[in-house]
Amino acid sequence: MNRARTIVRSGLSFVALVAVGGSLACKGTETAKSATTPNAMIVGPENIAIVKAEQIRSGPAISGTLQPEQNATVRAEVGGTVLQATVEQGTRVKKGQLLARIDDAALRESELSARAAVTTAQSSVELNKRQMERNEALLKAGAIAERDVEITRNQYSAAEAQLANAKAQLANAQKQLSKATVEAPFSGIVSARTVSAGDVVQPGAALYTIVNPTTMRLEASVPADQLSAVRFGIPVDFTLSGYPNRHFTGRITNINPVADPATRQVRIIVSLPNENGVLVGGLFADGHVASDVRTAPVLPIAAVDERGLRPFVMRIKNGVVQRSDVELGIRDAATETVEIRSGVQAGDTILLGAARGISEKTPIKVSAVAADTGRKP
Repeated sequence: MNRARTIVRSGLSFVALVAVGGSLACKGTETAKSATTPNAMIVGPENIAIVKAEQIRSGPAISGTLQPEQNATVRAEVGGTVLQATVEQGTRVKKGQLLARIDDAALRESELSARAAVTTAQSSVELNKRQMERNEALLKAGAIAERDVEITRNQYSAAEAQLANAKAQLANAQKQLSKATVEAPFSGIVSARTVSAGDVVQPGAALYTIVNPTTMRLEASVPADQLSAVRFGIPVDFTLSGYPNRHFTGRITNINPVADPATRQVRIIVSLPNENGVLVGGLFADGHVASDVRTAPVLPIAAVDERGLRPFVMRIKNGVVQRSDVELGIRDAATETVEIRSGVQAGDTILLGAARGISEKTPIKVSAVAADTGRKP
């Protein structure tokens, strides 16, 4: 009886040992399995880009300095002492508004003298005309000779010539007198003032600079071999110093018909509306002619690896990294994006920056939802 109990206990102990051994074996297998399966890598939303179908533009790059399309340096046309300078720098003026007045005493004297000369010449013409008419009447009556009539006719013609000359001198004197009053040639803003009351100026001296800021212009050059991409009215996208986070669009209004013989480049002029007066002259502009515009899948250029024979991207597919060869299209230098013609499609999640170096087939997770799409990879 005791022996039977001993055998039973021994059997139970053996079963327990087998069970414990099996349990340890299972745990060992799970440990080994977890040791051989790598954990998913975590990347932030700043390391991914979503392929999106949007408009992309490409064309010749241009750069230059922005200037008001209409500007003028107002100069003195007569010499003298400046009696009055009415506007300050930065003042908005209208066409014909008084800017300055130059001493015109001598000019007024010349104008009065010329006016008196006209009056005298006019009296001489009338006198000679009456004498000529009287002699012609006497000639018809046979009282005087033809020669006497010819003399009065010549005197009348000379008087008329003197009158015409006097009137021309009067018109010139009046014109010179009007130049003593300096007026704005067009509506705009005074950008510079170089004269003050009391200054003595000579003809040609700069007094004011006036600009019309409602339309700005950019003069730039395009290589001759890219001239086929430039046409009148084509949009030009660019950024400006002082406005780093804003993009502006103008249009080509002029193309020089002759290329520079030294640089083989063609000058173009781009006009940019500035109705709200945000832009100012002198800003440096950098952009490109939008000669090729289309809507297509687009990625940041930084997402594409172009070091090999074929460009490729690293995308997240079913939670793992996959390499995908892509075919590239046009590039937009302003936004640093590139068209993707094949290899990926809109909505695909692509790795950016340092995350591009993650090996293929690596499990991966994004730590947060990409804010611009609202979808998880």
